[in-house]
Amino acid sequence: MTSTLTKEAPPAVPEPVLRKPSRRKRLVPYWLLLPGILWLLVFFVLPMVYQASTSVQTGSLEQGFQVTWHFQTYWDAFQEYWPQFVRSLLYAGTATVLCLLLGYPLAYLIAFRAGRWRNVLLVLVIAPFFTSFLIRTLAWKTILADDSIVVSVLNTLHVLDVTSWLGFTEGDRVLATPMAVVCGLTYNFLPFMILPLYTSLERIDGRLHEAAKDLYASPATTFRKVTFPLSMPGVVSGTLLTFIPASGDYVNAELLGSTDTRMIGNVIQSQYLRILDYPTAAALSFILMAIVLVMVTVYIRRAGTEDLV
Repeated sequence: MTSTLTKEAPPAVPEPVLRKPSRRKRLVPYWLLLPGILWLLVFFVLPMVYQASTSVQTGSLEQGFQVTWHFQTYWDAFQEYWPQFVRSLLYAGTATVLCLLLGYPLAYLIAFRAGRWRNVLLVLVIAPFFTSFLIRTLAWKTILADDSIVVSVLNTLHVLDVTSWLGFTEGDRVLATPMAVVCGLTYNFLPFMILPLYTSLERIDGRLHEAAKDLYASPATTFRKVTFPLSMPGVVSGTLLTFIPASGDYVNAELLGSTDTRMIGNVIQSQYLRILDYPTAAALSFILMAIVLVMVTVYIRRAGTEDLV
């Protein structure tokens, strides 16, 4: 007697039904973005619009200012204060280069050689932020004073003779010279260079360095072909975070410089608080913003990196 075995067909699996998220759920991301958007509108967009309207006004503080669309203020302000613009960009660029030269080796050391001391070194990098910007700058008045040890050593090594010949200092003095202003800028903005560089270097896969060694690449070649190209996002971020605020800074030039080292930030501050010429101050601010924006755009395109840390 033979029996036939019949296989039962597996039960049909119902296809998943894709439900569209409700309207309430679709609005959740926008509600989360709303506080940030309101913050930007109140503390960024509205002040920008107000300053833009101020820059095309005419009048005085006693008689009041009125919007007359006087765009000639921009040309007059730039024509009168273009040396301060050039000086600001020059000081900021010099400080940025110095921060890169000083910050890259330190960031490299923290990322690859610090070991268990990494966290300690990172704390030391951000330690200047524990005190105010003003106090840190005032400390440099003592460091660069005429009777300080630093100036005495520089005189003994005849360094000031070279810097005086280049126009960075005046005789045996460092204070109230371009060198003092650049030193203050470099010190105050150095952490803004080190931290992005460290973040970028720390993300590099160590196996890439091992592969370079296996291919008999020298340390210099490894750095030139592997390390530095991969750290370019940190280089770009660090230079931007240093150059942009340094170009508009006025504290270092005010405390460490003189009337011959005034930056455009000092002019804007004077126009707002002393001369009380608000349209000129607003026009100078927009001119500086436009110049920096153009320079940053060109720089980012030439750097060829979109992965900014």
